[in-house]
Amino acid sequence: MDDRRGAAVKSFAALLDRLVYTPSRNAKLRLLADYFRRTPDPDRGWAMAALTGGLDFPNAKAGAIRDLAREQTDEVLFALSYDYVGDLAETTALLWQTQGEAAPPPLSHVVESLQRAGRTEVRGLVSGWLDGLDATGRWALLKLITGGLRIGVSARLARVALGQAFDTAVEEIEEVWHAVEPPYGDVFAWLDGGAERPDLSERPVFRPFMLAHPLEERADLDPADWLVEWKWDGVRVQLAARGAERRLYSRAGDDISAAFPDVLDAMGFDGVLDGELLVRDAADPASADPASFNALQQRLNRKTVSKKMLADRPAYVIAYDILFDGPADLRGLPLADRRGRLEVFVARHDHPDIELSALLDAPDWGSVATLQAEARRLGREGLMLKRRDSRYEPGRKTGLWFKWKRDPLSADAVLMYAQRGHGRRSSFYSDYTFGVWRGAELVPVGKAYFGFTDDELAQLDKWVRNHTVNRFGPVREVEKRLVFEVAFDSIHLSPRHKSGLAMRFPRIARIRWDKPAGEADRIETMQAMV
Repeated sequence: MDDRRGAAVKSFAALLDRLVYTPSRNAKLRLLADYFRRTPDPDRGWAMAALTGGLDFPNAKAGAIRDLAREQTDEVLFALSYDYVGDLAETTALLWQTQGEAAPPPLSHVVESLQRAGRTEVRGLVSGWLDGLDATGRWALLKLITGGLRIGVSARLARVALGQAFDTAVEEIEEVWHAVEPPYGDVFAWLDGGAERPDLSERPVFRPFMLAHPLEERADLDPADWLVEWKWDGVRVQLAARGAERRLYSRAGDDISAAFPDVLDAMGFDGVLDGELLVRDAADPASADPASFNALQQRLNRKTVSKKMLADRPAYVIAYDILFDGPADLRGLPLADRRGRLEVFVARHDHPDIELSALLDAPDWGSVATLQAEARRLGREGLMLKRRDSRYEPGRKTGLWFKWKRDPLSADAVLMYAQRGHGRRSSFYSDYTFGVWRGAELVPVGKAYFGFTDDELAQLDKWVRNHTVNRFGPVREVEKRLVFEVAFDSIHLSPRHKSGLAMRFPRIARIRWDKPAGEADRIETMQAMV
């Protein structure tokens, strides 16, 4: 075995270890860029796939890893260690007792072996690899296998680092990224200067979205320079069709086509549209408004969708923009011109499941503010304001597009359960489930893991440890005494939750150390917000 490649998993482990303890975004970018420059193919490609969520080993389950670890040590010791550490990969890495000597595996060998291995083969492979690594290497290997890196690196950040490593704009990389498969040999050959840029002309590939900046009230804007639209409470998507191929992409560039065959059926065109994915309520066919986001969520993240769900929650798209009309790239045109092309395109296509986004009548700033104030009553998420002369440019460009969201709702809720976090938070109880009163009983309405400072996290972690009344693995039930002021975007009916309700985008706005739990909100108050 080539010693340089044999050390590849150790190099990947060192990268992950440093990233976990590096809070600075710029420092993370430097670490990643250096790794991509010095690591050979295909290992750097497999590492990139791991960092961007592009790996899946269906026969390598967390349960198999847990069983291996239990066999290596006392059952009680494993349970206590797992409860304290709160992370399966870290617990197993620390408890593992090496059986003999083994050479460290190349990263590519690990990935390619797991892709071929059946469920019965996985245990032997993983056990042998763990024997050839130190604790950090074992931790990184298990994180890779189970797909839960949680090291503070998003897919976007990894691609930014790749661009920095090879002096290439991240937008150019994102243009080709979704047209190639791991380990991305074509992309690295292009970035290294050894090959031409991958050809996208005949593929319905993802194009990076143009995004908006948040807007607070800005009476200095002249509405005559802007197109005003509703911001719908759905999922931003891109509809890409070329020849016989059709694809539906999320904002992150994930291909979600399999979950929405009804949308693909509506895409009998050649081009690329930008829009909002929504679902209708089949039980209320007369309604012109979409069903709630909670209804849409039932169709997201599925590899297949049942006929019943297709019938009960039919999907459709409200088209905002057009990027390509056939092979013609329209992104360099001003928005006003693209809007004209979009209107013609949608009318020509004439399908009920692809609607045109309506432009709102807002001749002055007072009209804009009135519309924004009406958003919640009308079931909209807010407003979009887009400069008429704006070209379609990837990312958030200053001063071109704004989103003015409706004001958040808030409620006082009682902390019920706490769970350990991940990455640098794996030693803290940082994920909190909270509830409101239904009679004399607390029922959960949401879960949040952000909205507080590091100092407040330390205080909360100490409070959880001192007020625990029960334990369920990495989860602790606590005394029902601590109140959170929780901000959230909306609340929906949900038969999957005991309370019958589920918050959307909950975050902790304030820790109410001063407030008695008995004064927290009641379920009737929450129901009135639906």
